[in-house]
Amino acid sequence: MRLLAFESAQGPTMGAVEGDRVVPLAPVDTFFADIESYVSPGDAEPLALDAITQVPPVPASAKVLCVGLNYPLHIAETKSQRPDHPNLFARWTASLAAPEGRTPVPAGETGLDWEAELAIVIGSELSDVAEADAMAGVFGYTCFNDISSRWFQRATSQWALGKNGDASGPIGPVIVTADEIGDPYRLRIMSRYNGETMQDSNTGNMIFSIAQVISYASRALTLKPGDVIATGTPDGVGSRREPPVLMTAGDVIEVEIEDIGTLRTHIV
Repeated sequence: MRLLAFESAQGPTMGAVEGDRVVPLAPVDTFFADIESYVSPGDAEPLALDAITQVPPVPASAKVLCVGLNYPLHIAETKSQRPDHPNLFARWTASLAAPEGRTPVPAGETGLDWEAELAIVIGSELSDVAEADAMAGVFGYTCFNDISSRWFQRATSQWALGKNGDASGPIGPVIVTADEIGDPYRLRIMSRYNGETMQDSNTGNMIFSIAQVISYASRALTLKPGDVIATGTPDGVGSRREPPVLMTAGDVIEVEIEDIGTLRTHIV
């Protein structure tokens, strides 16, 4: 099943994608409060996919966690040390953006960097969950672009400003349910900058598995339906190239993940 969120008279609403149509399901917050009751399309009138305005498919209360340094070649290009535990940092929900969104370059930056990532969407409440049970709590998967302000990220030891710029967390274009994805460690993951491939890897290259990340995070806090965990980016980010390549106004960045789709963002 493939789902997205769109703006409606009732506010942000989840819908099931069926070809070029979207069947409304329930308001986003209502949907994630009781996924089993609303995940099946009812008899609502379908809408044309090209006539809706997408919004991030997360409830207002969602936590957004991101894993840093989770691919070996990305660790190598950043000259970092391999972490002993998942290196988690937080994004504010307000930093998320819908597909085809417009991400501004902050005043203190000469440009922005891309980070193609597979994101998981949590489907059940998880607290101190064992690795063996963690995958049962995954509702689905989507594309994520952890667009980064590198100057602000590196200015101090804290990453918050560098990782929470306006509209700097594009997510989408759809959530594909876990049953449809099957094995999440076989997916080709790519980024394209103005049509040129910059990252090309596979999710099987992750250091910490999805189950490990979920279990580790759930020991510190309770994960709830609609929470998002972005699982890290492979090598090929712009700031580590020679010379560095950063995104500025007029550029287009795409994240594509096999069996999910392409997430496109416009830099302004």
